[in-house]
Amino acid sequence: MILQALVRYYEALAEQGVKIAPPGWGVGKVSYALCIDSEGTLKEVVCLKEAPKSGKKRGMVSQNMTIPAQVKRSSGISPNFLCDNTAYFLGVDAKGKPERAKECFQAAAALHKKILAGVDTPAAKAVQAFFTSWNPDYAAEHPQLQDFLEDMMNGANLVFRYEQAYIHDNPDICSAWDRYYAESDEGTSMTCLVTGQKGPVESIHPSIKGVKDAQSSGAALVSFNAPAFCSYGKEQNLNAPVSKYATFAYTTALNYLLADRKRVFHMGDATVVCWSENGETAYQDFMDCFAFDAPTDYNEADLIQLVKKLCNGQQVIFEDSRLNPDMNFYILGLAPNAARLSVRFFLRNSFGAFLQNVLDHHKRMEIIRPSFDKFETVPLWKALDETVNHNSKNKSPVPNLAGETLRAILGNTIYPAQLLQGVNLRIRAERDITRGKAAIIKAYYLKNPHKDIPKEVLTVSLNPQSTNIPYTLGRLFSVLEAIQSSANPGINATIKDRYFNSASATPAQVFPTLINLAQKHMKKLEGGLAAYYDKQLTQLMSNLDETYPAHLSIPQQGAFQLGYYHQTQYRYTRTNKEDKEDV
Repeated sequence: MILQALVRYYEALAEQGVKIAPPGWGVGKVSYALCIDSEGTLKEVVCLKEAPKSGKKRGMVSQNMTIPAQVKRSSGISPNFLCDNTAYFLGVDAKGKPERAKECFQAAAALHKKILAGVDTPAAKAVQAFFTSWNPDYAAEHPQLQDFLEDMMNGANLVFRYEQAYIHDNPDICSAWDRYYAESDEGTSMTCLVTGQKGPVESIHPSIKGVKDAQSSGAALVSFNAPAFCSYGKEQNLNAPVSKYATFAYTTALNYLLADRKRVFHMGDATVVCWSENGETAYQDFMDCFAFDAPTDYNEADLIQLVKKLCNGQQVIFEDSRLNPDMNFYILGLAPNAARLSVRFFLRNSFGAFLQNVLDHHKRMEIIRPSFDKFETVPLWKALDETVNHNSKNKSPVPNLAGETLRAILGNTIYPAQLLQGVNLRIRAERDITRGKAAIIKAYYLKNPHKDIPKEVLTVSLNPQSTNIPYTLGRLFSVLEAIQSSANPGINATIKDRYFNSASATPAQVFPTLINLAQKHMKKLEGGLAAYYDKQLTQLMSNLDETYPAHLSIPQQGAFQLGYYHQTQYRYTRTNKEDKEDV
């Protein structure tokens, strides 16, 4: 399903005339150009590195060029056409194996002579002359290589230039390569799992580059390299037969998506890309800014209005493009796994359905926010951040958590239990209920209902009519904390720092002590303030039984935590005195 969607995406881009590599070609990083004359003599070496256009990289970086498709090397000697490293083009490298480097050069010479044998152009003859006349033994002494050879041997890719033009751009040479590539369909003929057509199967798939923390040289999405992964005597990727065309199309499309850093997002250890079936980037941009909090010129109110129209089945105009809510849309999450990639999740739905699921998630997460909180809604990255210990060296969420949570949001399924567990661990450690933590608790139990935490406590703001005992205890704890702070202005630590965890888990052991302590604090308060707090205590105590619960379950502790958060935020909300007295 993933490969089929990527192949369709490649074909959609090709139909639109998007600058994407045709079959037999690809995008590669090139660092140096070898300038040769008609006799094949190396006349000059040109450094093609440039300053990075964006990101945190420093120094010079290689250029991206459209070059003949590169082979995937695992072992042995496999030359590339018109773009390769110093071992294949110069016969030298820094690996300390000069004889093997010469063998690489000889293999490259044979390949180029074979492909260019029938090409009667000066550029083709110049390349053939270079491979005939070049002597690897004198590479280190060549005057044009003195300033660059050390850096070039660090894996840099080289290309050829003839008369100020790149040889791989020469039309006749391009045609020769296309013919060679099309005629090289060697291998076992099987039915392709992607296209359904019978033909030669690609035994080794090209690497996927751009996945966070994966190998910089790329990693495989489809790969079999051990007998345990094989079946019926089939080796390598014959276990999952994919034709040469489908392999090229899906790897080119995925590398194209990952190369666009503005539209790639990272959730925990997952690298996330998305695309529409018709290849329009406006769909990606809209989903990125709404679901992944990417920067946009649209304000949140306008964005929500567009989302509501799309969810109602209406088409809208976004960035001068018409968005169709029925358009098939795909979201893929990839994570590194040694030299391979793991699929964290792959989701397919209509564009409008995805937006509706995200909108429903935002509604579940809606909760009263402090005045200093600048976020209208709680972004996913901020929600995941609530599960992280910020005093630890690793400030990333638990592996898999980001992917599982994102899949739950986009698929409108239950939230992973690990999300709630992470929040509860941070509450116990920090003894603090932030907006994000409260929102996660509320959203979790709205989507994952439990009899111990009724909907009456899963509200946006304070519900003074609720008689739920754990919720009332949470409210009571907040009032007791306020009484202590009013009686002792500027106090460094409140009862929350010492008693919050035990009060939410074993109320019967803690609350009698806290009530007695509050009575002593009340004596320090002036008449009006003392009367106000006394009225609140009386109202809350009337909702409780004569005895406090001995233990609260995890869901009941969630109700306690929400009661505490709601009551605390209510205390800081500017309301008139009459409203306060009603609570």
